[in-house]
Amino acid sequence: MAKSKYQKGSAIKVSRAYRIFTVCNNVLLALICAVMLYPFLYLIAQSFSSYEAIVAGKVGLWPVDFSLDTYVYVVTNGVFIPDYINTIIYSVVGTFCALFFSSLLAYPMSKQELWGNKIVGPLIIFTMYFGGGMIPNYLLMISLGLRDTVAAFILPGMISTYYVILMRSFFVTVPRELEEAGEIDGLNKFGVFFRIALPLSKPILATMLLFYLVQYWNNWFDAFLYLDTQDKWPVAYYLRNLISTSSSTSEDAGEAITIAANIKSCAMVLTAAPIICVYPFIQKYFVQGMMLGGVKG
Repeated sequence: MAKSKYQKGSAIKVSRAYRIFTVCNNVLLALICAVMLYPFLYLIAQSFSSYEAIVAGKVGLWPVDFSLDTYVYVVTNGVFIPDYINTIIYSVVGTFCALFFSSLLAYPMSKQELWGNKIVGPLIIFTMYFGGGMIPNYLLMISLGLRDTVAAFILPGMISTYYVILMRSFFVTVPRELEEAGEIDGLNKFGVFFRIALPLSKPILATMLLFYLVQYWNNWFDAFLYLDTQDKWPVAYYLRNLISTSSSTSEDAGEAITIAANIKSCAMVLTAAPIICVYPFIQKYFVQGMMLGGVKG
């Protein structure tokens, strides 16, 4: 009887401690969310505000003198939309190729019994810490005849060693019995990979999809290095030029800075909106993939 009372009292004490922890945790997370959301909400408010309100410094977290003039200007200036379309094409094609080739590399690495795996694996990891550098990569692109081509924008980021290691860790968790059953039914190695391993790897594939998609969507440096034709530039490079142009006007006139800030806010909102809209649909796979891919293996 005394033991049951002790257990009951302990349960009450733990419950109170848990409630205190939950309240503190929620308050902390709310503060972190507020700090992270404030810059984006400010950009949205500034992009929808009128020119006079921005000049007067009245814009906070809510638009003042609501106006769509900035969005109309950005969309109709003849540069943003073509660059936006380029980014969509590059991101879709690059993400698909990156997922395909990264999974083709990660799956054999998950097989410890594969001949040469103990040699190839460390060599692949070696590339995560040591690289040729920017100048050798630039010379390589020129020697391959890829400068000012779409391939020069997609190929450098197609396979990330860190992402391959995450995928390899997830493929280790795929039950070997299922693969053996597929081989008994007549599947070869590629059949086991495409019909068994990949369908069971939706969480890690969704995680890598988000990573690679963000990587290609926000990539402007490769365009700066390899793409000379303006018609091939992605929207991130357009945004970079917009920011650098507004910085160069800082010594000329305050009015020019204000107008550039208004356009920058609009361009940033339009650039970030697709990624923000995609994330909620793959969030559950993202968390599951990071937990399984990062812990096991």
